[in-house]
Amino acid sequence: MTVRLGSIGLGWWGNELAAAATRTGRAEIVTCFAPPAEERAAFVEKHGCAQVSELDDLLSDPEIDGVLIATPHSTHADLIVEAAQAGKHVYTEKPFTLTVAEADRAIAACEAAGTVLQVGHNRRRLPANRAIKAMMDRGELGQMLFFEANHSFPVIFKEVLGWRSNPKELPAGGMTNLGIHQVDSFHYLTGPIATVSAFSKRVFSTAEIDDTTTINFEFESGALGHLVTLTASGPVIDLNVHGTEGSAFNVNDGERLLLARRGSPQRVEVELERLDTVVDELAEFAAAIRGETVPEVGGADAREVIAVLEATVASIERNQSVEVDEFR
Repeated sequence: MTVRLGSIGLGWWGNELAAAATRTGRAEIVTCFAPPAEERAAFVEKHGCAQVSELDDLLSDPEIDGVLIATPHSTHADLIVEAAQAGKHVYTEKPFTLTVAEADRAIAACEAAGTVLQVGHNRRRLPANRAIKAMMDRGELGQMLFFEANHSFPVIFKEVLGWRSNPKELPAGGMTNLGIHQVDSFHYLTGPIATVSAFSKRVFSTAEIDDTTTINFEFESGALGHLVTLTASGPVIDLNVHGTEGSAFNVNDGERLLLARRGSPQRVEVELERLDTVVDELAEFAAAIRGETVPEVGGADAREVIAVLEATVASIERNQSVEVDEFR
């Protein structure tokens, strides 16, 4: 059965999600909605679907099984609740929400409606990250000591920033829309974060959003970690892990995986399969709608990431370390 989806939010990433959903061979985009008529027209021309000028018309359509949400971060919770109450399954882009309270409201709505909720943390699916996780699980890297990542992109140099220039939509600068990917990957690899200590500021730009954000972590496992996310530099997407028996390096967003054993300066290339992680997660969404599986990243895992986001914002505001449990 091909699942029928409605797209809500038709900007750059909304178009990417729609194209990826179609490439799964398990889903089709049948209707789209966004307030600007010109966005709808461009989307229809590209994807060959219908359009509606009112969200209620999409949500009340009995032919639509689920929705893809790619809208400003602050709108996610309300849209998820509305979609769930209309009986629609939900895939929403990250960040899930901007607060744990909003996350809880969205989760409760989907649980009450019995609808699927999936959040777009696709980078844990990178074959490089899957391989690192397998090495850790087999004990090949020894006791894990340190996790580090850099997730940066020159966002502020885009000609049209739109809502992404609003610090209310991007608290802690690139942490909200970039670095949050790596927080989910950290959780996937080694479990929950216990404490954060963060700094964030505008070092270079006169834009309203911070361009330089740095965060130190202590994990519940006892390991330490560090994340850098920049909105005026990059693109850089790297994740490295260090254990007593060796280190693994996910280079350039999973393009390469290098392994260094303890005591050796040489890094050995690890062969990787290739995977379109967005297609993979949307194929999973389609399968979840059909009742064949459950999403790897549902509301509970995504909520954990938002607790870290809230703790990071609090750490920056208070200029001190913050326990994540305060927001769980």
